[in-house]
Amino acid sequence: MLKFEGVNENEFVEYKGKPIVRQGDDIFYGDLSEKYYVYMMIMSDKKSPKGDHNVPGTIMVQLLESATKKPEKQKITNGLAEAFEFAEAWLRANDKD
Repeated sequence: MLKFEGVNENEFVEYKGKPIVRQGDDIFYGDLSEKYYVYMMIMSDKKSPKGDHNVPGTIMVQLLESATKKPEKQKITNGLAEAFEFAEAWLRANDKD
């Protein structure tokens, strides 16, 4: 689980009201008990602009149906910001189902 100062062990970090859990290079976004959630896999790292640490580079993003874990959509992105834009849009669109 992600560790952030001020976040208890039983709480989740959220983005736009949906939980985020990271385990190594795998990131899960959304509530796994809902119909859909997003799985992201960090495929490569790159140096930060200051060059002092690595940041996620290429990321595979998949919209998964919770019942089957079958990918409904998939996209390869260049960085976390782009990955979360797709993830949030896909979940928002599927909240209407």
